[in-house]
Amino acid sequence: MTNLTHATVAAVHHAAEESSHSITHMMVHLMIQLAVIIIVAKSGGYLAQRFLKMPAVLGELASGMIIGPYALGGKIHLPTLGTLFAENHGFAASAELYGIATLASIILLFLAGLETDLASFLRYSVVGSVVGLGGLLASFILGDLIAVVWPGNGIDTFMDPAALFLGVISVATSVGITARILAEKRKMSSPEGVTILAGAVFDDVFGIVTLAIVMGMANVRLSGGEVNWIEIGIIAAKAIGFFVVVTALGLIFARKITSAIKQFKSKEMIVSTCFGLALLLAGLAEMAGLAMIIGAYIMGLALSRTDLAHEIEHHMRGTYNILVPIFFCVMGMMVDFTAMKPVLLFGSVYSLLAIASKVLGCGIPAWAMRFNLRGSIRIGLGMLPRGEVALIVAGIGLASGIIDQGIFGVSIMMTVITTLLAPPLLVKSFEGGSGLRKEMAGGSEDIQSIELTFPSRDITEFLINRFIRALQNEEFFVHHLQTDQPTYQVRKDDIMFVLIEDGMTLRINAPAEHQHIARLMLVEELLSLSDLLEATQKMEDLQSMGNNLLAGMF
Repeated sequence: MTNLTHATVAAVHHAAEESSHSITHMMVHLMIQLAVIIIVAKSGGYLAQRFLKMPAVLGELASGMIIGPYALGGKIHLPTLGTLFAENHGFAASAELYGIATLASIILLFLAGLETDLASFLRYSVVGSVVGLGGLLASFILGDLIAVVWPGNGIDTFMDPAALFLGVISVATSVGITARILAEKRKMSSPEGVTILAGAVFDDVFGIVTLAIVMGMANVRLSGGEVNWIEIGIIAAKAIGFFVVVTALGLIFARKITSAIKQFKSKEMIVSTCFGLALLLAGLAEMAGLAMIIGAYIMGLALSRTDLAHEIEHHMRGTYNILVPIFFCVMGMMVDFTAMKPVLLFGSVYSLLAIASKVLGCGIPAWAMRFNLRGSIRIGLGMLPRGEVALIVAGIGLASGIIDQGIFGVSIMMTVITTLLAPPLLVKSFEGGSGLRKEMAGGSEDIQSIELTFPSRDITEFLINRFIRALQNEEFFVHHLQTDQPTYQVRKDDIMFVLIEDGMTLRINAPAEHQHIARLMLVEELLSLSDLLEATQKMEDLQSMGNNLLAGMF
């Protein structure tokens, strides 16, 4: 009996040692993978921005394609660790690596919710929602339709999960790319600019809700059930109900939640708690049958109207810059070039339809809302680029087994093509006159610009920082838009204007009815700065007098 006990104990210790060795081995492999991904992805993003003048996301995607298991990563062998990147049960990333990428996608959508401007969305909700809905319907229908009618796809019904996913993937607009171009062209507050941004917000919100509906339908089909219109209605009601109810509760109680969190009196604790709430809501969304990114987006949206939004975004930007490129790189790693060969032609046609669906689907409603042809084309092209949300949707479809490597590659191809084409076409479209019809031009071109040029960029930056602090002290919400030029969106209730730092020039774009507010606060800061300079000059005079006295004494 004693021998048996000793043998059992020895076996348990041996199993524990093997388990410990296995976990350590797995973690070492993961650390090396992350090291390679971070370095290569950031380098690819930098090269894309610096030399190709394209968004960093394209370089990060391309980096993933190069180092993935279907390319170089599958040929590099590490001593005792095996292949650098290898398929894991038919999937391009290990569970632990995909988990980190999922965390990155939650951070991405949480910050996207924080940057959503609800005030502008509501103000331009009519034309923006019509434009956004037109683009959503056209993109979804054409994406689903091409999957069904294309020969050889094996898809024979519009309700096929793969066809539905191809429709959803083509819906979401990448507002970040468009916002950068609008800022560079100084059109952020133009009628076309605000319409594009409002339409893109609508696109993202209802694109995510559409994803939830499609995920529910796909799960029913994959489990062997038959989807009927009653079930579709239940799924849609569940998705929209969750989104509307949770978003409404978040907006109602956001200020109370943040007031309670502020009791910690530590910015780090405040930011960590808010992000923890985003993770919690992401988990609850998944438990409710929706995607985790929906919960993260809703949490960001709820906090977007609080005075903590800027602090959360500022403190999480470093984490964002490190983790989010990992997500895009992992998405690129999932592209199987051999699986893409048979669908290159299909991918090209799908990409062309994705372009047409946004240009026509958004442009025609804009024209019906009394924009002229030039303005309608600008709005259509502004809604053209796809980006992070499309890749997240495609990744969810691949991880769930709803789409295969070929269709995933098609979605990557569409994202890259639309993102490459949008910047030059949109810049070209803004050459020319007004995008409004003559009968609208007099009443709608009310955006005016205040410009102040200073002797140096340092003074400009100093004044902007003081101006932003003064605005925040007056309970304005200031959002730093991720653009090449430092651009800040300022809002409070129905007041909204934009600050742009253009070298040594400070530019404020504001509607005519809000000009006096921006001017008054700016004058106050200039007077305060003048008093500061005067006090500094007096100190210099006193110091000079002291030096003269000392010189006379010695």
